[in-house]
Amino acid sequence: MDRLARRGLACLMTKHPILVTGGTGKSGSRVVSRLRAQGAPVRVASRSGEPAFDWHDRTTWDTALEGVEAVYLVPLDGQLLTRPFVERAAQLGVERVVLLSGRGVDVPGYSGEANIAGATHVDGESAVRESGIAWTILRPAWFAQNFSEGIFRDAILAGELRLPAGDGAASFVDAEDIAAVAVAALTEDGHGAQTYELSGSRALTIAEAVTEISEATGRRIRYVPLSPGEFVTELTGQGWPAAEAEDYAEAVSPIRRGMDSHISDGVWRALGRQPRDFTDYVKAAVKTWHD
Repeated sequence: MDRLARRGLACLMTKHPILVTGGTGKSGSRVVSRLRAQGAPVRVASRSGEPAFDWHDRTTWDTALEGVEAVYLVPLDGQLLTRPFVERAAQLGVERVVLLSGRGVDVPGYSGEANIAGATHVDGESAVRESGIAWTILRPAWFAQNFSEGIFRDAILAGELRLPAGDGAASFVDAEDIAAVAVAALTEDGHGAQTYELSGSRALTIAEAVTEISEATGRRIRYVPLSPGEFVTELTGQGWPAAEAEDYAEAVSPIRRGMDSHISDGVWRALGRQPRDFTDYVKAAVKTWHD
């Protein structure tokens, strides 16, 4: 209730559509669902949408932004397109932007110098802060949904997750919490100029996370720690381009180096509650591992 009192129960009540880029992804799809459940008008930005939106075709940006008052902005990893997009949004009258960034943006040595996602987030955060638009930045830890919807799912189904994460731990955040914070920032007052570091309620090693999934599903699943070199060799042997394999290994390295285990307070600050626990995520996602 303190949070609601602090925000004065003020919400962004508008007939203008809220644009959601990445609206079919892990966080974006949940933002869309939550906004629609509240009765908010939503425009999902995608190449197959109406109007169509393509990051690589700037002629589609204006129609996607037309009449929009607020944007949930999921950047295109590996590209420096957030800045020109935000600049155009400001020119077209957008008043509020909630940017999905990433953990470690402001931590020296968190990502390698060549990490393409890191460069995207660093420039994106700078762009929204300089835009003149009211902004909120979300910096989530590793998504818990990577095990059920993302890059780890096939390995989980195959029964063996092989990563260069060592015995490091990560405070995996549920995408439902990311979406809840995003929707609050899009529709409530009081979130302007806030950077929310988002994590789960505890840190787990990859082995511990896999064990929880194994016990919940009854599937035999194990974690196999690899060295970065072994990992890159395996991926290139499967046909991955070397640069992409090395970037993936670098993205995992903060877990191995003990930089992802801390618990962040962003969910509490934004929503006035604790984040969902990894066990609750596993219970909710258990059917996805039985397909």
